[in-house]
Amino acid sequence: MRGFWGLMRAYWLSERWREAWLLTVAIALLTAAGSKVGVWITESTGGLLGSIALFHWEGNEAPASSILTAAASLVLCVVLVEALMGVRNLVSTTLHRKWRGWLNGRFNDALLDANHTHFHVQHGGSEEKSSSLPAPDNIDQRVQESIKDMAGGAIGLAMGVMSVLTAVFFYGQKLIENSTEVRGLEFLGGYGTAFLAFAAVALYVPLNTWLALKLGRVLERLTVAIQKTEGSYRAELTTFLRRSFHVAASRSEAVQKETNLRLYDDIDRVWSQQNWFNSGYVAYQKIYDFFAFRIVSYAPGLMSYVDNKISFQGYVTGSEQVNRLIQECSWFIHVMPAIASLKANARRVTELADAIERVQNPDDFYRSTGRSDFHFARQHAVFGLTVRDLELMHAGEDAVPFVSAPLLLFRRGEWTFIQGESGSGKSSLIKAINGLWAHGGGSVTFPEGVATFYAAQDVRLPPVSLKQLICLPHDERDHADPAVAAAMHRAGLGEFIEWLADASRDGKGWDETLSGGQKQKLVLARILLHKPGLLFLDEATGALDVQAKVAFHQAIKDNCPVITVISVMHEAKPPKSAEGVDFYDSVLTIADGMAVKSPLRDRRPAEVPELTRILTRPLREARLKPVQARQRQRQE
Repeated sequence: MRGFWGLMRAYWLSERWREAWLLTVAIALLTAAGSKVGVWITESTGGLLGSIALFHWEGNEAPASSILTAAASLVLCVVLVEALMGVRNLVSTTLHRKWRGWLNGRFNDALLDANHTHFHVQHGGSEEKSSSLPAPDNIDQRVQESIKDMAGGAIGLAMGVMSVLTAVFFYGQKLIENSTEVRGLEFLGGYGTAFLAFAAVALYVPLNTWLALKLGRVLERLTVAIQKTEGSYRAELTTFLRRSFHVAASRSEAVQKETNLRLYDDIDRVWSQQNWFNSGYVAYQKIYDFFAFRIVSYAPGLMSYVDNKISFQGYVTGSEQVNRLIQECSWFIHVMPAIASLKANARRVTELADAIERVQNPDDFYRSTGRSDFHFARQHAVFGLTVRDLELMHAGEDAVPFVSAPLLLFRRGEWTFIQGESGSGKSSLIKAINGLWAHGGGSVTFPEGVATFYAAQDVRLPPVSLKQLICLPHDERDHADPAVAAAMHRAGLGEFIEWLADASRDGKGWDETLSGGQKQKLVLARILLHKPGLLFLDEATGALDVQAKVAFHQAIKDNCPVITVISVMHEAKPPKSAEGVDFYDSVLTIADGMAVKSPLRDRRPAEVPELTRILTRPLREARLKPVQARQRQRQE
């Protein structure tokens, strides 16, 4: 689905091809039937106008009856064609709904796979010239609005093409059947009026279609621009509402208001341009329709009518058929704004598909913007977790490692506290160990058969039941209610046990109901329920008070006796139990870009950071020399 036509035909070649083709064939048959009834409408219109014109003719024995008969025939045909179009609309909207659902499911599966594609796709890659490829903006808009509008526009375009083909067949057949000789075109015999009709359509419609196509490209660019500006404004509003408390606490409403107004000014500017252009296009379309339906369509048969070779009824009928033929063939001109929107939405969807495809191999993807050489393996559980030659970097070919760890060994059952100044790379280190860091290199060997759990500081809860939230990432059916309730009680969430099966409380979802500390206790309940063998705590107790942090650690200690814990916390010193016993066995200090692990009980707090800097300075200088040499060579 990375190309426009691949995206268009994917559903019809998928596992649901029978459904897609059945609905498509039904639309085609209804379209053909509508065109056939349209021919009857032109004949009934000609008959009605002819009856009116001959109302006072002496030879007309029942003028009123002929008018009523023609009128009834016209009404019947109109009702029939509108009924057919109503059924076609129902079938086409069903196809729209099915196609959109299928596409949404495909993108949902692609983004939320075991490869963490949703995470990787939001990081930039690079082109051949090493220029950064930004992450696709407003993914929610692309997956929902763009897919919906693209599918609807594509189906409308297909129905328009079907209408053109069936109109050319049925109306063309009638025009040829009723054609007569035209003065000056005697060499064509009886096909003179048909020739003039087809020539009028062939000259008038393609020329204006070409002009509409040029205008449509401008409309497409404006549509993409308005999508981006509206998406940016919507994203900022969503982010603002999430940080509403912080805005109120810092009294920064004026700054937020200025930001919102600035983003909306972009929308207003592009919208104004789009409105001016759309208004001009509407005026052009009205002028085109007037000339098409009142001049071009009535010109081909005029000479034959003047020469009395066709009756007034035949002249009107033929002109109405040319009118309808031009109308059907002008469909492309009438819906050019919709086609421009279709192309814009298709581009947004295919860009997302490209981004998803690029990150299917994350290592290759990240190598396009810098070094990415991480290796992950498994070893016997008795050896615990091993990290070798780990270097963390930011994007860029000349990036210098900001954290290096030559060798880190984490024994089974060992608790390690990571310490370092703010911004030193503590969280980045455990993200890299878990395969969630883009650039750098090194090898990470996990204990075989040991479940891993990563607990972050910021907890966002999806709108599911409280039991499902605690059972994540497992299915709620994998755990009995008593086991989940017991984990909640031990985590300090016993007051919520009665709402275990509910997705909300008092009309609010759990993400709104629970405080920051309660959300972190919910994560603790997950840990106690799953009992992982390897636990990463990335400031996972930041919203808890001192006593609650002690209780958090004590609950893990009591219920997960052989667990290995690697923890990042705000505190300079790790917490101890209520009896003053250390929870942690070792400390991993990050200073001057080096990660050094040492036993906690042998550590002297005032000396270790300085000693670490002294010991690691030669290693850091040696690591920087090759990079500095390359930079000097480029400057020379």
